[in-house]
Amino acid sequence: MPEIIFNGPAGRLEGRYHHAGTGVPVALVLHPHPQFGGTMNNKVVYNLFHTFVNRGFSVLRFNFRGVGRSQGSFDNGAGELSDAASALDWMQTYNPSAAECWVAGFSFGAWIGMQLLMRRPEINGFISVAPPASRYDFTFLAPCPSDGLILQGTDDQVVAEPEVAKLATRLSNQRGIKVKYETIKGAGHFFEDQMDDLVRICGGYLDMRMGRNT
Repeated sequence: MPEIIFNGPAGRLEGRYHHAGTGVPVALVLHPHPQFGGTMNNKVVYNLFHTFVNRGFSVLRFNFRGVGRSQGSFDNGAGELSDAASALDWMQTYNPSAAECWVAGFSFGAWIGMQLLMRRPEINGFISVAPPASRYDFTFLAPCPSDGLILQGTDDQVVAEPEVAKLATRLSNQRGIKVKYETIKGAGHFFEDQMDDLVRICGGYLDMRMGRNT
């Protein structure tokens, strides 16, 4: 994937971008917590990226401030949200006629992604993998503005599955949207032995949303 450098609020940001053409859907993929080793090369992020690529999306993943070659330092979520907004701005300059706009995130990245969803009305789909509902406040999703998928491992030692289930239920009860909740039995936080299941579920959800038969 082509390496890119683009301007963010705290300096340059490092990313990987796949361009699929004109008028295709776009997706932004966000990585887990920078202070716990999260980078854009995390295996979940990498596989989410390619799940979108394989369905004809133009896709961007990038390192939050202070990670890899991205400038700046960790900002407890506020700065990282600004980074994500800048990444979406950058991608939209190359895709002014995008058919759809999606955001996907893993763990901390899912929390950032859901905040971005609330601020950017052009986002009309999301995938949140292991959203840290037991560690961060998600009450800002009132109401959640678009349909999406929440995916969680049943044996996650970092994010308590019952808390994620509560979040999914609360969102599902809101009018006008459909939030699909899926679990992978036996999966831990990083889905080490269940990556194929993660790709299958996320890909199947995208196929359903895009009206494709599998």
